[in-house]
Amino acid sequence: MKVLCVIPARYASTRLPGKPLKDIAGKPMVCRVYDRAVQARKIAETVVATDDERILKAVEENGGKAMMTRADHPTGTDRLAEVAGAFTDVDLVVNVQGDEPLIEPTLIDELVTAFETDADLQMATVKTPMTDMAEIENPNNVKVVTDKNGYALYFSRSVLPYPRNEGCPVYKHIGIYAYKRAFLLQYAKMESTPLEKAESLEQLRALENGYRIKVVETSAKFVGVDTAEDLAKVNAIYKAIK
Repeated sequence: MKVLCVIPARYASTRLPGKPLKDIAGKPMVCRVYDRAVQARKIAETVVATDDERILKAVEENGGKAMMTRADHPTGTDRLAEVAGAFTDVDLVVNVQGDEPLIEPTLIDELVTAFETDADLQMATVKTPMTDMAEIENPNNVKVVTDKNGYALYFSRSVLPYPRNEGCPVYKHIGIYAYKRAFLLQYAKMESTPLEKAESLEQLRALENGYRIKVVETSAKFVGVDTAEDLAKVNAIYKAIK
């Protein structure tokens, strides 16, 4: 099974313009993501998908591979599908967000492994436990509930499950995905669904169309970069690692 890792990186960002090129310990953020993604053992090729020549240049100067994509894609899935369409020899496409400079290479490998043990699986993603109530109640943190076999039942920006009684853990959805290439191309063409529109969560389109999503659990903690405060936090972590 040949696996392609795609890192979407748009220059525009509402809260942090030019986010992919923000400096993290001496390198642009998108290059930090790329450097970690290529360490995954089950990935055959890694490419940054961008709509901006500056990002393309930064990645190539870092020794990486990048591809220009259309600037008018309405969703990240559409951009991913454009790249997948150009790589006709791959079986699986892993989507690593360009604002996750602390992504664990082993986690990427775990996602790929899920497909090696389930031939019918079309899509997989990741969850991690949450305990802080402020984090749980934040609608920017997407929550996921799964069945006993680890397949998604629902994703929501609301507190999920509702804590009427104590004892049920809450899981944060981590926005890294893996898709069978053929399914990804099909999925990108599907019409938006009511729950997807209500929650503004693309993955609900797959569930509403009857597809299963495997959710791999990890204890790894993520610090995605959405704000200047996040950027400072990640820089501090990188400096501590050094």
